[in-house]
This record gives sequence, structure tokens and C-alpha cells, in this order.
Amino acid sequence: MKVVKFGGSSLASGQQFEKVINILRQDQNRKVIVTSAPGKREETDTKVTDLLINYATLTIETKPTNIVTEQLFNRYLEIANHFGLEEDKLQTIKEKIENLQYEKFENNDYLMASFKAHGERLNAKLMALILNHLGIRARFLDPEKFGFYVSDSANNAQVLDETYANIEALNLTDELLIVPGFFGITKDHKIATFSRGGSDITGAILSKGFHASCYENFTDVDAIYAANPNTVKNPYAITKMTYRELRELSYAGFSVFHDEAIIPAIEANITINVKNTNHSELPGTLIVPEANFEPENLVTGVASSDRFAALYLHRYLLNKEVGFTLKLLEILYRYNVSYEHMPSGIDDLTIIFDKSQLTNFKIKQLCQDIKATLQPDEMQWINDYAIIMVVGEGMRDNIGVLDRVISPLAQNNIGIHMINQGASRISVMLGTRQADANLAIEHIYHNFFS
Repeated sequence: MKVVKFGGSSLASGQQFEKVINILRQDQNRKVIVTSAPGKREETDTKVTDLLINYATLTIETKPTNIVTEQLFNRYLEIANHFGLEEDKLQTIKEKIENLQYEKFENNDYLMASFKAHGERLNAKLMALILNHLGIRARFLDPEKFGFYVSDSANNAQVLDETYANIEALNLTDELLIVPGFFGITKDHKIATFSRGGSDITGAILSKGFHASCYENFTDVDAIYAANPNTVKNPYAITKMTYRELRELSYAGFSVFHDEAIIPAIEANITINVKNTNHSELPGTLIVPEANFEPENLVTGVASSDRFAALYLHRYLLNKEVGFTLKLLEILYRYNVSYEHMPSGIDDLTIIFDKSQLTNFKIKQLCQDIKATLQPDEMQWINDYAIIMVVGEGMRDNIGVLDRVISPLAQNNIGIHMINQGASRISVMLGTRQADANLAIEHIYHNFFS
């Protein structure tokens, strides 16, 4: 039995819906379908989720909403028309769109969460209607009805353990179960959304709950690549990789999954298959457990992200001062700031941060507090910072990999600010200037794959 998730680009139009339905017909093991909201039909188009955010904003500001509600319904109507489904069959979808603005919410966070979630919710209903119209037995599965429970956090929900028992209690028959992604229901019946990778998380949770043999994730790329195609021309397509390779690469910017999105599937040791809706005949990329994995290459992938910043501290005899790091961590705790890495020397310490949790004001206050408390001889905030991850299960048992990572950078005058090799020995992390990151990726990639 397979759980199958389709992304927004896969469900953006009637033509894309048709491809999805053909994919479902090709394999009877595809029993549970997770829908995203309709995405862009072309580059200048607007995603349904963005239309819903606009709708929510207009509702909060008590401004007219008739134009956006019409735009929203027309997106679903256009898909239905492609299959000859009469407009009156979409009456409940139309009414739900129009009446959302009149519902009562605890606060604006829950209002926004509920509006956004309806992109997936209504698309799942539409999918079930179309499949039954075509003679394919399908049932819309409402998260509230079967108990897809999440924590009480409007836009940062976490699945509750009892949800898995509720999923296990569902009976699988010859009909397809159509489940909306991205959201769940709190114990007091409010809609709450996942923060990142929403529909991917739903698919992973359902895969674990149903004990699926495979979790298929259909998107708009043929495979996961060894490097970003925007950085490296025609990069190697990865046929198989491990969970931890994907997690390491996702940390540095691999965009197929957010690194936390597939944890439920990882916990259940379920194979994940990333495939392309537009080229479903291609094998895609398999993501598998580490046990008995045989790597095809020394390095599996190279990725970078510029979402980082660093604070450099220098103080003579720093290594002799008891409690220096404790004082630093106490300051970070007061500001509710986590750090990513802390490489150090005998007189130096660098703290690397994810910039998404920081504002300019918080950075200023944090630096002032650290300077006053720790009195470093030198302190520098480095905003121009990128992290590069070189990852591969094949690196673990081979000597000289680090030299092959670093030597092409030295040959091309690319400076390295930090080096860290993970304890698992399947990854090397480098810190560079943001302007050097893409060039570094190219040289490292070609040193291993050319």
C-alpha cells in the first residue's frame, strides 16, 4: 500500500489533474492521496494559497472580498470544467469560499490558518468529486472527522501521538482516500497548519499511520540532483540516497523537502520516492534507511545556504577562563536565540546563527549585551556568511575526502572561514563568504562528479 502526495504544481489545472488521475490508475497500490492547494499554472499566475492569504487579509481589514472570492472559485471551476463536471456539483465549495469571511475565530492567527488550509481542503473535495465522476471510487477524508489532531498552535502545529492510532483505525477498501495536506485539527476543533513543508508532513504522517510500503511524493522535478541546477549545469540525478544524507543536504538548502517534513516516515523506516508528475515513467529518487545501503558515489550531493550569520569573539587566554561559554549561552537564552555551530580555538570563538530568528534590533541588543558581559578583546558580527554541505555515505570509509573538498577551493582562491566534519563522517561543513558559495559548489561538484 502506498501513500501518494501531489504538490501544488501537480494540481494547478485540469490538464495537471488529468496527469495525476492517470498516475493513480497505473498502480492499484496507491490508496491514500494527499492534496496540496492548486499552484501556479504559469510563471505570472497566483497560487491559490496566496489568494487565500489576500482573502484573509481583506477580511481582517473589513474590506470588500467579492473579487478574490470569485477568483478562488473560478480556479476550482476551471478544473471541474476540464472534466465536464457540472457547476452545481461545486455548490458546497462555492458556499465554503463565500462564507469563510463570516466564521468566528479565536484570533487573527487562527483566522489566517483556517483560510490558508482551505486551499488543500477544497482541492481534496474537488479531487474526490472528479474521481467519482470518472467512475473511480474515492472518498474525501475530513481531518476533523477521523481525528487528525495537532497541537494548539495556529501556524506551527505539531502532530499529536493519538493521531496515529486514529489513522490505524481507518479501514482501507478498494476506494481511494483523498486527504487534504498542510493542516490538522486541535482538540477544541480549530484548524491549525504546519509551519513548513505542510503537505509533505501530512503525507509522512499518513505513511507512518498506515504502515505504508512506500511514500510517493510527486512534484515538478525528475529527481533530486547532486547540486542545484541553477548553480551547476546538468547535475547528476541521484537514484538512491539515505534519510540522513537528505537531512544533511536539506539543512543547507536542498529545496525538495524541508529537513523536518519527512521525520514521521523516517521514524517508520518507510521508503520515500520523489517523482515528477509530468514524467511519471521516470524512476525519480529513492530515499531509504541507512541499513545495507551501498553508495553509488563517494559524494552524494553538495548544497549551500546563505541564511546564516556569525559572531566572532577573540579574547586572550579564552580557553583558560572557566564559565566563558556558559555566560555566552545564558545571554542567548535570555534573547531566545539558538545557535547552529560554535567552532573555537584557544583564543577565539565563532557562533553561527540562522538569521531567520534575528532582527537588526535584536542583533544590536545581543551584541551590546555580549560585549558588556564578556568584554572580548575583539568582536565582529559577520552577516556575509554561507554554509556549504558536502554529503555522502561513501565518504565514511574513504581516506582523503577532505583534501578533495578543500583543494579545488584553494586552487581558485576561495577562502574558508570554518570547517566541521560531522561525527557520522558522512558530511563536511564549510563556512564561506556568500559571494563565494556558488563558485565553491561548482568546483567541489566537478572535483567529484566530472
